[in-house]
Amino acid sequence: MGTNVPNANCGLPEDDHTTARAEQQDAHDSRKKRRHPAHGVLIIGDQPTIVFVTVCTKYRIRWLATPEVHCLLREVWTKATAWLVGRYVVMPDHIHLFAAPNDTPITLDKWITYWKSQFSKRHGVPEHRWLTDHWDTRLRHEESYDQKWEYVRRNPVRHGLVGKPEDRPFQGEIHALRWE
Repeated sequence: MGTNVPNANCGLPEDDHTTARAEQQDAHDSRKKRRHPAHGVLIIGDQPTIVFVTVCTKYRIRWLATPEVHCLLREVWTKATAWLVGRYVVMPDHIHLFAAPNDTPITLDKWITYWKSQFSKRHGVPEHRWLTDHWDTRLRHEESYDQKWEYVRRNPVRHGLVGKPEDRPFQGEIHALRWE
């Protein structure tokens, strides 16, 4: 038995209705296929560029929060000068940091790949691996830098690692990144 529903196809001829449904499905499928975040930091000549970055360990294994790893990260970041690391917090399985480009024309993606590689070579523990990708967001306003830093510095408290943000030993600032 057929149904007698007026405007079942919203007034579209059957061909148009089928096409619209197929276009919606294609858009949905393309979003599902994307496995990695979009990258590419737009650097505008006279505007400050500060990027909020999150880098995770492979399988979120908790190996980062040790004095030795913290010290080695600081050494590697200090020598990898294409981008300057500002404030950062090292969590057991991920790192939040702020970075700004230096005078060399190296992309953020290549810089992150470089310092992770240098760290891994010097660290020498094959089981301690990085997630291939990372997350980054270019900050647009000075207020967002302050807000993101407040979020980052409170992360150890939210995870129950310390009672106050200043009690976290694996954090710091290598370069003072100014919003100028």
